[in-house]
Amino acid sequence: MKTLKDAASLNIDWNLAPEDAVTLYLEWGNNNWHAEHAPVRSKDDFATYFVVDNWEEKPTLRLVRRNSEQAVDLLVLDLPKDLEEEFKKEHEGLKGLYSPSEKIKDWLKKEIYA
Repeated sequence: MKTLKDAASLNIDWNLAPEDAVTLYLEWGNNNWHAEHAPVRSKDDFATYFVVDNWEEKPTLRLVRRNSEQAVDLLVLDLPKDLEEEFKKEHEGLKGLYSPSEKIKDWLKKEIYA
């Protein structure tokens, strides 16, 4: 995958946070059938979702496909400058993986589905 447009045919879970992905795929049985995301039943279950990776100096956006065995980056890109600055201000340099903000999601959807 080279551009966001290439993601248009994927079933992206816009509400899956990185911590929820860990609960679903790495800590089996830690969620219930009444939660927003049904429990994982096999290694054939997978999710595709975005995270903002802030472990390096500059935050990057990752489109991740995860199952119980691995997480694969399908696409890695820089945030647009305005969204990068807003992200940095909001998270004050704290390292980690974050869910995209609503503004980032809006930008992604516009880029993918326009």
